This record gives sequence, structure tokens and C-alpha cells, in this order.
Amino acid sequence: MTLTATAPFQPLAELPPPALGEREWLLECHCARPVTDLLKSRGWDVVADLDCNVHCSSPDQRVYVGFLPQSREAAGGELWHIHVTDKDGTTAWRQTFGPNTPAQAVAGFLAALIAFPTRYCMCV
Repeated sequence: MTLTATAPFQPLAELPPPALGEREWLLECHCARPVTDLLKSRGWDVVADLDCNVHCSSPDQRVYVGFLPQSREAAGGELWHIHVTDKDGTTAWRQTFGPNTPAQAVAGFLAALIAFPTRYCMCV
């Protein structure tokens, strides 16, 4: 049996994005899973402590990500902690996110950080 195409293949057109008024924005994921799944898939160490806080370290140990729901800082509005250090161990910069920031947004921030393997900006 021989199969022949009678019409050229045409992929389905992409659906147009919804209008801004109809879009469902990230609002409700406040667990650590989207972040820990991303980081585990990239070879990061991920450890949960007895208080249900989660601590993550990059393979080179220069980036720390903490999901700290049982910390004093979380009571003050800082649930997520991200610390980046220079090669000499000094803090290069920090970022925190509050309890109302969806975990997918934190994961997106970290995915962007991971996607740029050099510390230098091309525009400088």
C-alpha cells in the first residue's frame, strides 16, 4: 500500500491571545512546588527542614533560594529569599518576595536568572 498526500500539510493557526480583560493572571499558588520542581530539574540541592521551610542551593553554591513560611521574616512579609554571592563569598544582591507573590512568578524570575549564565550585561 502506498500513501500519498492529496493536500499539503498546514499546521493549525495559533489561537489569538485573550483580550487583557479576559486573561487569568497568576494569583493563587503559594506553595514551593513550582520553584522546587524547576530547581531540582536544573541540578540544585533542595532540602526541607522540620519547620516546613525549604532551602535550595545552586550547583556552584553561589545562589540560595529559601521558601521560609515559618520564619520571622515571613511574618514581616518576606516569604521567599534569594541571595546571590560573588566568588569571594560576599553578597552580590538579594531579592525577596512576599506571601502574595505566586510561586510561578518566583519560578519565572529564577528561570530568567538561570538562563543568563554570565554576570555581564551585553548592553554595557
